[in-house]
Amino acid sequence: MATHQLFIDGQWRDPVEPRLRPVINPADEDVLAQVAVAAAADADLAIDAARRAFDQGDWPWLGVCERAAILRRIADAIEVDGDHLARLETLNAGKTFGESQGDVANVVATFRFYAALLEGEGGTANTHAPAHVISLNQREPVGVCALIAPWNYPLLQLAWKVAPALAAGNTLVIKPSSLTPLTALRLCELIEQVGLPAGVFNLLTGPGEIGERLAASPDVDLVSLTGGATAGGKVMRAASGNFKRVALELGGKNPNIVFADADFEVALDQALNAVYFNAGQVCSAGSRLLVEADIHDDFVQALAERVRRIRLGAGLADGTQMGPVISAGQRDQVLGMVSGALEEGAQILAGGRIPQGEGFERGFWLEPTLLGNVRASMRIAREEIFGPVITVERFEGEAEALQLANDTPFGLAAGVWTRDLAKAHRVARRLRAGTVWINDYNAAFPQAPWGGYKSSGIGRELSRAGLDEFSEFKHLYLNTSPAALNWFGV
Repeated sequence: MATHQLFIDGQWRDPVEPRLRPVINPADEDVLAQVAVAAAADADLAIDAARRAFDQGDWPWLGVCERAAILRRIADAIEVDGDHLARLETLNAGKTFGESQGDVANVVATFRFYAALLEGEGGTANTHAPAHVISLNQREPVGVCALIAPWNYPLLQLAWKVAPALAAGNTLVIKPSSLTPLTALRLCELIEQVGLPAGVFNLLTGPGEIGERLAASPDVDLVSLTGGATAGGKVMRAASGNFKRVALELGGKNPNIVFADADFEVALDQALNAVYFNAGQVCSAGSRLLVEADIHDDFVQALAERVRRIRLGAGLADGTQMGPVISAGQRDQVLGMVSGALEEGAQILAGGRIPQGEGFERGFWLEPTLLGNVRASMRIAREEIFGPVITVERFEGEAEALQLANDTPFGLAAGVWTRDLAKAHRVARRLRAGTVWINDYNAAFPQAPWGGYKSSGIGRELSRAGLDEFSEFKHLYLNTSPAALNWFGV
């Protein structure tokens, strides 16, 4: 069984206090590896290494073409190692191998996107300046960045931070989730092989308190976290000491609106895709399905039949369509929300139980679940489920659909299904969400920004906006013919 160390200042090393934590396969509860548990002293060592690499090293001041070439080498290394990374992701996170392969492809595309974006970068001249003045707007790195990744997309969400942070010239301290560190550790090995200077890339495995330590450090200039609202609040409070920049992606309660004039079969299929990939453990999951009254009953009946046919199984097994949830605690939390919904009057139309029989004796299994008779006031309609559960609400007309969809503290994503493009445009404009898909769902790519309104977070990942998150902007003003003003006389 593999044992993994911390990566600090260009070296793999044991933690100051020698402790290990087992990493569990959620499909069968087997131990996959033992991983070092960092303490506060290890976090301080990693921060010091990143600080030296930024303040005294050459990395922040490399030319953009040099950094772009390094990003491309990282992308190439990930691509070559793709099946190995996908297998690790499936074993550690529980998702199907096909989903993991898709994640790896997105990771490769993200590094290549930022490499290409860098090559088009440079100081922008302000042409309105006088002829004797050179006025430039210049992009520079923020400094030391703490990057805290979640357990549901361990590699992909990390890459969405690492690629633009390195592209901008920052030095990094990475903290993956304690539940799913294996692909982050492998990414670190690949980046080490590419040959970044010591201290530019550091990795700590450990509890959430390590993330708070990073956020609180006065030597960290930016902290970026993808996770839950509780973790986001802790990081934000810890980061306030030196007013460091904070970027937070905190999840959502995402409405998926199906109008009566939608393509019935496509909307039906995509309602499943919106939730049951990765067992519903997706921040943008369309778990709150809103269906127009004219088609509600037929749509829900057809959806229930499809939900019952979803094939559960280990992610590496042939034919598996949905794997387990990440942990017993997550499974129990989801079941608790379902139980609470039933007490409030909801009805189970499919699933709702822990599956029994061969293959499900061990692991953290939960049937894909569909709940009907849900009202907007119910807890399950207002709080993020983060599991394989769809709730269905009925609406009458465009105005009520918008009222229901926006009646949430979150604002990450939303879906709209209709053949009426004018209506689609009206609704999309009025939805308070960072991403709105029209006649599609859960499509994401590096060129488009990712992030949410309201309690879904602060800032944006991906696109040029993602590079901006990890950049400072400086105005350089050079007067080539200085002259005295004599404002106050001679």
